Amino acid sequence: MSKVKIITDSSVQLTEEEIKENNIGVVPLTIEIDGNTYTDGVDISRTEFVKEMDSSKELPKTSQPSIGTFMEVIDAVPDDYTDILSLNMTEAISGTINAARQVSTMTDRNFEAIDTQFTDRALAFQVLTAAKLAKAGKSVDEIKEAINNVRDHTYLYMGVTSIENILRGGRLSRFAGTLSTLLNLNLVLTLKNNSLDIAKRGRGRKTIEKYMKNVMAEIKELKNIKAIGISYVDSMDYVNELKAQLQEIVPDVPLLIRVTSPVIATHAGSGAFAIEFYTE
Repeated sequence: MSKVKIITDSSVQLTEEEIKENNIGVVPLTIEIDGNTYTDGVDISRTEFVKEMDSSKELPKTSQPSIGTFMEVIDAVPDDYTDILSLNMTEAISGTINAARQVSTMTDRNFEAIDTQFTDRALAFQVLTAAKLAKAGKSVDEIKEAINNVRDHTYLYMGVTSIENILRGGRLSRFAGTLSTLLNLNLVLTLKNNSLDIAKRGRGRKTIEKYMKNVMAEIKELKNIKAIGISYVDSMDYVNELKAQLQEIVPDVPLLIRVTSPVIATHAGSGAFAIEFYTE
């Protein structure tokens, strides 16, 4: 019988209760702020990171987990587990998946690294699905089939109110020439198939608000939404508006609202948020 351990990286949006209840291993990323190095979720919280980021002199740097960090998490997995699946964030944002793939060639365990093509709560949808199936004794192939289905039915929309961080971080470098000269530019980004793309651009917050009305209309029409997440960097004002709308149109769908991870906050910048959901 299969006994599969699920691990992921610290860009995931999971509560402590979800991690504990589902026996999920988390590999932390490294963060550097003005010369000080921290381990994500170990010696700096997400709220503390945002405060440090907002007052930092330079854009913080986030680093993928080292091979050693991955190995520490793997070595802690009891020997009676037949397999280890590592579900990692999209390579569009981080090289974490590449580090995980290197680990797969260095460990004697049955270890497989998977690029989930998402991050944050959208990554968590796959991780929770995998962990629950693993707990039920499902095989690696059964788990992979299930998370692929979740991935293919996941939606992520991000609102960015300041483009400085995302341009400096190089995540939209191919657009830098057309964006960097525009003042007060707001963006709506989508993440799909390992591609971070601009869905809407315009001056002022109204650009995002208008687009999100369309997203809410889309959500209202879908009858099989399993879960929704809203992650944000440092401002709850508009997030609370979205929360109220969601509670009105889909009151029975589970909704989690939390501060995002340092890697997302660094690249998205102050005022950013994301709404993520998946369907059956």
